[in-house]
Amino acid sequence: MSEATALPPIDRAPLRRRRWRAVGVQVACIAVTLFMALPIVLIGLAAVSSREALNEFPKPLLSSEFSTETLRSFFHATGTVPALGNSVLVGLYTVFWSLLIGAPAGYALARNAFRGKDSYQVFILFVRALPIVVLSVPLATMFLRLDVYDTVFAVTLVHTTLALPTTVLITASIFVAVPADLEEAARVFGCTRWQAARTVVVPLALPGLAASSIFTFVLSWNEILGATIVTLGHRTLPAQVLTTLGEASTPYRFAGGFALIIPALVFIFVMRRYLVNMWGTTLR
Repeated sequence: MSEATALPPIDRAPLRRRRWRAVGVQVACIAVTLFMALPIVLIGLAAVSSREALNEFPKPLLSSEFSTETLRSFFHATGTVPALGNSVLVGLYTVFWSLLIGAPAGYALARNAFRGKDSYQVFILFVRALPIVVLSVPLATMFLRLDVYDTVFAVTLVHTTLALPTTVLITASIFVAVPADLEEAARVFGCTRWQAARTVVVPLALPGLAASSIFTFVLSWNEILGATIVTLGHRTLPAQVLTTLGEASTPYRFAGGFALIIPALVFIFVMRRYLVNMWGTTLR
């Protein structure tokens, strides 16, 4: 081939920049993951260490003696097992009621256009931003009058109220991602609005709804203040640990922190194949 027809050299600089950018993103993701996982790993190591190993100074990164004594003493403490059961029940009830109420609201928000729709979504976020401490006295007074104070039902009401705004907005973004043409096609073939939503829209939105349940369960599991306010003898596990921290020993604190983390991680692990971003795109 003559020099006149020779191809110009390929500029590989954009390709190199793209590769370095991809490497930088991966390194940043690994760094963030390690930053978030390190406290969990350290608490887990402390929870499976013996009392003598916890009192060592200087304390090594890896314990010199592993034992289940710390965890066993925590679960044998008064009120721990009932509080764990209360937390699981409240979390599951909160997921159920949040989806039962919030999913239809999100569907209506996604499918219907009405005046003040954007303002309504902002108002939902404002309700979620309202701190629970502002509602502490009214909630306690109302539950005492209704004779539901110090019950799992009372904590479920509080957590459902806190979770509903997030559930409505997330499910609305999920239903927006489901093409309305499919629903209209089902109605052309004789389905009612309810049948089209149940047989077409809900199955397509199911991964996103499952992901929404992850947010709701973790929110309910980690909520402490509301559960502490409306209960005395039927506390959730986070509220039980919080109220005993002042007089608790160091092994109890480490074991309590580890026990608070594990159930939420297990729930996320079970639902890990369902991911959803805030724009409603479902990934599997």
